[in-house]
Amino acid sequence: MDLVVDVGNTFVKIAVFEDDNIIFHQKHSEINASIIFEIKNKFPIKRAIISSVRNNEAEISAIFKKFNISLYWLNHKMNFPFKINYKTPQTLGLDRLAAVAGALVKFPNNNLLVIDMGTCITFDFVDESLTYLGGSIAPGFEMRFKALHHFTQKLPQVNYENQPLKLIGDSTENSIISGVYNGLKYEILGMISAYEQQYKDIKIVLTGGDFKLFDLEVKNRIFADDFLVLRGLQQILILNEEN
Repeated sequence: MDLVVDVGNTFVKIAVFEDDNIIFHQKHSEINASIIFEIKNKFPIKRAIISSVRNNEAEISAIFKKFNISLYWLNHKMNFPFKINYKTPQTLGLDRLAAVAGALVKFPNNNLLVIDMGTCITFDFVDESLTYLGGSIAPGFEMRFKALHHFTQKLPQVNYENQPLKLIGDSTENSIISGVYNGLKYEILGMISAYEQQYKDIKIVLTGGDFKLFDLEVKNRIFADDFLVLRGLQQILILNEEN
């Protein structure tokens, strides 16, 4: 069994894989020895892979060494199930690469656009020849609310909690919600349209903590997966164990 850990800006997502199936998953604000101890007691974990956007490698490595788990840290020099054609691969977010690897499990020979709606909104594209070309990064949903408050003197901090959405805001709060929500929704749909005009038969896969807040025609032409990055990490782990 494999242990897969995605340490993001806000949450730490953990999954246990048996073959290609997730049999256990959790989400925490941080990772510590007690969490790994509980998982190790439940499952015969022998190897693990971690992707982290935080500077905590030494601390986490010590935890896994204590429990005798072979640990891989995702890095740009590892083998990936695609070729990376990016001018600065050393600056490329590893979680972006893992998300693409996860999407390729379902769509292995397609033009593929992966959209991750987390702290930031990332778009990542790999073509049908399995070449990763890059994408784009934009402020995430919550970040936009915070920016409006931070960079102005009078606009309030608005916390969106699935309030009724109005196209025409009838108060300052509702106007902010309308602007941020609709602005992001149509930004994403516009980006999808631009990719579809340039590439034929493109598959679109959506993930991230905020995608469920938006009506983006998921059932019709956009595929959604909560565990895309975790699936990708597991595939990268298998690929590098084999090599």
